[in-house]
Amino acid sequence: MTCITRFRLDAQLYEPAPDRAPGMNGRPRKKGNRLPKLEHLLADPRTRWQRVSVSGCYGEAARVIELATGTSVWYHGGLPVLPIRWVLVRDPTGRFDPQALLSTDLALSPGAIVRYDVRRWPVEVTCEETRRHLGVETQRAWSDLAVARTTPVLLGLCSLVTLLAAQLPPGERRRARGAAWYQKAVPTFSDTLALVRRRCWRDLASDGFATSRQKRHIRKPEQATVARFSELLCYAA
Repeated sequence: MTCITRFRLDAQLYEPAPDRAPGMNGRPRKKGNRLPKLEHLLADPRTRWQRVSVSGCYGEAARVIELATGTSVWYHGGLPVLPIRWVLVRDPTGRFDPQALLSTDLALSPGAIVRYDVRRWPVEVTCEETRRHLGVETQRAWSDLAVARTTPVLLGLCSLVTLLAAQLPPGERRRARGAAWYQKAVPTFSDTLALVRRRCWRDLASDGFATSRQKRHIRKPEQATVARFSELLCYAA
């Protein structure tokens, strides 16, 4: 298994332990000489940077970043020695702060490490949206088996809502509910869920779901009032 994760810029890095000479007494060394910290390499003008284009970087189509990489040993008292490949990432335009990544696979290229790291973004967004809007973490279950059944169903519901929204007309699919202080460029999952609810309710209403059989004392509401109530219920449900 390969681990790719964020890395501290002030972490202590070392060279690999030198080979043990024949007949040398004492315990074998776990690490070699100390290497400069990544925060120092970030400010060093001699650090070599390469530019790469990363697609799907936090919701963007593509982003050009600069990378610097190297291998070292990460050692912490009481823990096993870990050979790693570190990657320094910075934005030439300065839109985000420099950061560091590490990979336990030394053979991976720095571009591949960054691409693997940004893939976690859709997973994190999906988990957050299902927790907030579908109640993954607020299940009223009393047994482990019930939780094990409910969680996959809710995650599948998230995919089903996304697929249903993709089949809506383009003009309806791009509707996003904003506020006076925040305008959305694209719909979020809450908008997508509301669009699917509205379309399901509209189809049910066309089949007679919202029609009463009693014709006496019925006053047909205005279409604007019905649309307003539907809008509120779609987001409140």
